[in-house]
Amino acid sequence: MHEPNHPSRQLDPIRWQQLWLRLGGSAPENSFAELQAAYRQPSRHYHGEQHILACLAHLDRYRALAAQPDLLELALWLHDLVYDSRRQDNEAASAAQARLWLEQAGLEALAAKIEALILATCHQAPATSPDEALLVDIDLAILASAPAVYARYEADVRAEYAWVPEPLFRAGRARLLREFLAMPRLYQRDELAAGWEKPARENLAAALSRLED
Repeated sequence: MHEPNHPSRQLDPIRWQQLWLRLGGSAPENSFAELQAAYRQPSRHYHGEQHILACLAHLDRYRALAAQPDLLELALWLHDLVYDSRRQDNEAASAAQARLWLEQAGLEALAAKIEALILATCHQAPATSPDEALLVDIDLAILASAPAVYARYEADVRAEYAWVPEPLFRAGRARLLREFLAMPRLYQRDELAAGWEKPARENLAAALSRLED
């Protein structure tokens, strides 16, 4: 398994509009431009446009596993809409913007479900539904990528935290990787865990070893 990587591809405004139509409304005015500008911020070395494209590619492959695939897709589009490595509330802020756009589109009835999906990407508690589990598994797909792709991911994360001194970053990153490795399982959907769990643990263990050298 590897992380889909499409460096020449861009987020598709037609796909964005069609998703909103399937949900029962129209995309709010200027929403795609705002979304694209957010994901193209130069500070986003990993949490940017290519990550969202990769998530959507995984969803396209595993769409049949989703109970409500369109809601899942909207959550993937928006889960990192707000991202600043100095903030602790990125997911909540992204969920708030999602709610605002849904209200503008007359789809406020969907807001609670979308908020719950986006907040699940905090990765601080087990998913509460199969679709949440699929969402967070897709968000963590990079962990199971080929070693060279995973190494680029680690470098991109470091670049997003360039403001953190090296000793502090290494200590914090090592603590996070140990927490991941201590989890009974990284991937909650059996269909994805079958192929992703082993390479993800190998990547995490190798990265932790490098940090502790």
